Amino acid sequence: MKIIKFLVILILLVSCSEREKHPYTFYYWKTKLSLDNEEKKALDKTTVPILYTRFFDINKVNGRFQPLAVITKDESFETDKQIVPTVFITNQTFVNISGEEIHFLAESIHHLIDKKSKEYKLKTNHEIQIDCDWTAGTRDDYFAFLKELHKISGKDIDCTLRLHQVKDKAIMGIPPVKKVFLMCYSTSSPLETSDKNSILDVNILKSYLSKLEDYPIKEIEVALPIYSWGIVTNHLGRHKLINALSQNDLKNPNFKKISDHEIEIQKDGFYFGNYLNKGFTIKVEKITNDQLRDVIAFLDKKIPLFNIVYYQLDTKFVVNQNFKLMSKFQSDF
Repeated sequence: MKIIKFLVILILLVSCSEREKHPYTFYYWKTKLSLDNEEKKALDKTTVPILYTRFFDINKVNGRFQPLAVITKDESFETDKQIVPTVFITNQTFVNISGEEIHFLAESIHHLIDKKSKEYKLKTNHEIQIDCDWTAGTRDDYFAFLKELHKISGKDIDCTLRLHQVKDKAIMGIPPVKKVFLMCYSTSSPLETSDKNSILDVNILKSYLSKLEDYPIKEIEVALPIYSWGIVTNHLGRHKLINALSQNDLKNPNFKKISDHEIEIQKDGFYFGNYLNKGFTIKVEKITNDQLRDVIAFLDKKIPLFNIVYYQLDTKFVVNQNFKLMSKFQSDF
């Protein structure tokens, strides 16, 4: 009997040691829905049966709501994952908005999501996610919109949560949702002169989230960055952002290496879809696995149970990444 009990305990320990502490998936943030082989392989390995998929953006232009960059789809976009429609809404959309406009906006978003889901035969689930960097001045109207969208759509509404909205929760308010997605990136502006990594500075993140365990909404998922970009600086010290730039992109005979992450342009020309002059510099910012592990270890002490959503699903960012290692397979004992 003792041997049998020992074997049962051993099996349980092995099973627990292989359990994934933080299941993971991705955001999909391209306007055209398509998947190449590397993206399909990365998505197939995910351990959350969901893909958070951006459907369109909303902005207010000349007093009118406008959907921008609405998704299209080609035949390569095939997945067994459930799709959660995600909509980015600019904060200015909620400036001086009336109650009637809130209803109209919620209704319009619901109908456009429904239209695109049916048109492209997307297997959506019971959720809609809203991404908005609301402020103290727009919070009441934004929160009213979230309630209205829930009422009209009949879906569970969740929303993104930025670091400053956690730190200043007394001013920023608590959104009327059951689940939030903590965006652990964009810790500073890439268009400001700084020696910090603007995608993610772990010390800044820890400062903003020092009281995360006190946040009233307890169902928190974590969005982590795996993307990179390039910051172009001209002769006047002004900055321009080029998305999805990597260190490999800096290998060009017209570039002079300044450091491991920065080059100086030696010849005027078109680079990465932009006309850039001699003397301009390009600095690539990226995220290391050590940074991600540091953030996960910190959050483990604040909110032990959470899923991870990596931003974003793109071959450039998922090749050679061991996401299972990042999401920390370890014992729960």
